[in-house]
Amino acid sequence: MSENIHAGHRNRLKEQIVSAEITDLKSPEKLLEMLLFYGIPQRDTSKMAKELINSFGSFAGVLEADIEDIVKISGITRNAASLIKLMLPLMRTYTLEKYDFNNVLKNHTEIGEYLFGKYFAINKECLSLLCLDRLGKVLSFQILMVGSVDSVGLSVRDVVAKAIKSNASAVVIAHNHPGGVALPSPQDVTVTKMLKEALDTISVQLLDHVIISTEDYTSMALSKEFSDIFEA
Repeated sequence: MSENIHAGHRNRLKEQIVSAEITDLKSPEKLLEMLLFYGIPQRDTSKMAKELINSFGSFAGVLEADIEDIVKISGITRNAASLIKLMLPLMRTYTLEKYDFNNVLKNHTEIGEYLFGKYFAINKECLSLLCLDRLGKVLSFQILMVGSVDSVGLSVRDVVAKAIKSNASAVVIAHNHPGGVALPSPQDVTVTKMLKEALDTISVQLLDHVIISTEDYTSMALSKEFSDIFEA
């Protein structure tokens, strides 16, 4: 009898998934419950969803949790935990494609939005390089380093080499402050000036340094305090 009850409940939720009613499912627990029943058949996944969120603090915390910690929750199979861990890569791929702007970036706002999408679900601090042609077409995007961004850890020669290899007319550097605010630190300013000087020697324009947080980003080129760094 209990299996029939669960089956009926699941069928109703599946109908919501394929209908407009999914927009009304604002509860993180409800969304997680629906995800779990695709990995755990014939079980009450609503209780598991609640326990997961209680254990990891939030829906986001569940998605970011280590798989070995997820399977410690009663009833969670490795199959279900793997499904949970698949969500962030799926969401990141969606975001990258959605904010692609056909790979032609016309202004600092479009550049900022493009890079903000690139950093979706990245929880480690890392520095990236965006190479553009003279019309703003994206030639390449690559992560240069993972870890604290400072003048010691960053290889200026590497940045210059990658800009030359991409045949770039202009570049934008970006890095994130996971869990912090999208404001440049003194080290960020030092790195920006250092890169500007190096890129000037090969006639490649440093357009911007974009600082990214979980919820926002800052363009140093659009900030009055730092805009003079980017002047020719």
